[in-house]
Amino acid sequence: MAAVANRNNRWPVALAVVLAIYAAATGLLVTVLPVKDGARDWFAPLVPGGWMAWSFPTAMFFLTIFLLIALMAVWEYDRPGGAPRVGILRFETTRGDRLFVSLLGSAFIQLAWLGLVGSSLWWALALSVVYAIGVFRFV
Repeated sequence: MAAVANRNNRWPVALAVVLAIYAAATGLLVTVLPVKDGARDWFAPLVPGGWMAWSFPTAMFFLTIFLLIALMAVWEYDRPGGAPRVGILRFETTRGDRLFVSLLGSAFIQLAWLGLVGSSLWWALALSVVYAIGVFRFV
């Protein structure tokens, strides 16, 4: 019983470490942003002449995916098991499955928004968050 209590009391430390790494990586990305005419160029390549156009939004996208996976690990550390359940799709899903389905669906929402509405993705982001909440609640 004492081992369970000690483990559950340590999850805030794991959460703080994950969030600190995310904040430090974000801060590092901001410091390496190119400066153009005295202002940070948020969409310029972070590595000029690199093999991929790693802009700040692209890097933040992948960093946020890392954050979500790390947060799932902390959640599993706090409450192990996460027994599979059958939701409205009528097949068993675990927490990881639901994260994958929500990320995949959010990608399609973003792409559809780009194709049908335009390049301002703030409302698509809000719709993706609502979709992810629905997936975690009902799938």
